[in-house]
Amino acid sequence: MFTGIVQSQAEIISVSGDDSFKKITIQGDLALIDNLTLGASIAINGTCLTVVSFEQDNKHGQVTFDVIDETLKLTNLGALELGDKVNVERSLRMGDELGGHLVSGHIHTCGTVVNRNVSALNCELLIEVGSESLKYIFAKGFITVNGVSLTVGRVEDSCFSLHLIPETLERTNLGQAKVGDSVNLEYDQQTMTIVSTIERMGLSVS
Repeated sequence: MFTGIVQSQAEIISVSGDDSFKKITIQGDLALIDNLTLGASIAINGTCLTVVSFEQDNKHGQVTFDVIDETLKLTNLGALELGDKVNVERSLRMGDELGGHLVSGHIHTCGTVVNRNVSALNCELLIEVGSESLKYIFAKGFITVNGVSLTVGRVEDSCFSLHLIPETLERTNLGQAKVGDSVNLEYDQQTMTIVSTIERMGLSVS
């Protein structure tokens, strides 16, 4: 489990494989591998991946993951290239502060950034999703975008908006998100459960 509070960004330093399987290596500060073990879970752009190897030099930690076809199909990890920055969160430990909301690291779909409006202290992203996704997205509700726990702004037509503060822009790769970029989305599990229950009762969520 995760909280949606991104701890750092890391750089893609190696990508190999094809659309059915890829091996991806990231590099970050030494805290990335502090007390890390093989088989541990780390969320990369909100996607829960298993550590298959790691190492360090004097300044950096490097971690490698195997990414299978289903994950490549559902997430934006398949499009990662050398030099790209990804959001990183180590898995939740007993006693950790839950600063965001409970996040599983299981991406449901991708959305597309269709507008970016920047002011002095705020950045609004407008993200387009499929019609089936909108039933799980409500104004002022939770959503996880590239692993970042966020509150939904407005919802209209096939899009929803996010308002990002300077801290989020600096700490996460949403600060570099541009029109046309694909972002990983994980819906709030409680919202999904409520919507699914209502549908099973034959009622409408609209």
